[in-house]
Amino acid sequence: MNAANALLQAIHARLTGDAGLTVVIGADGVRDRLLARPKLPAIVIGDMETRDFSTVREPGEEHLLALEVWSEGDGRRQVLEIAAKVTALLDDASLVLDGAVLVSLLRVGMRTRREAKTKYYLADIRFRAVTE
Repeated sequence: MNAANALLQAIHARLTGDAGLTVVIGADGVRDRLLARPKLPAIVIGDMETRDFSTVREPGEEHLLALEVWSEGDGRRQVLEIAAKVTALLDDASLVLDGAVLVSLLRVGMRTRREAKTKYYLADIRFRAVTE
């Protein structure tokens, strides 16, 4: 298994394994795409970019990824609360990867907005991970 897939699986397992988060988003609340008629709130695994981050001594990769928190609430409050839970679960987390080693996983930023077409609220949480 490559490091990117192993990282995504470990993130999915961490998020779905948290009882407090599951109460808010439901048992099937973490997905790899937003459905046409989504059950919200939900966390969607967004875009991911992987780059070579090898050194002379060690092979490595840098992964820039986004987790999208979607809500149909009346404001940003719900997406911000869920984003805070996601950050607490993942920022600087020690995740065990299958076939790779996670060196670092850090939140590097977040952007929130309201989608004009659907009126859903979105928090786009950006993470940077380094694997060997």
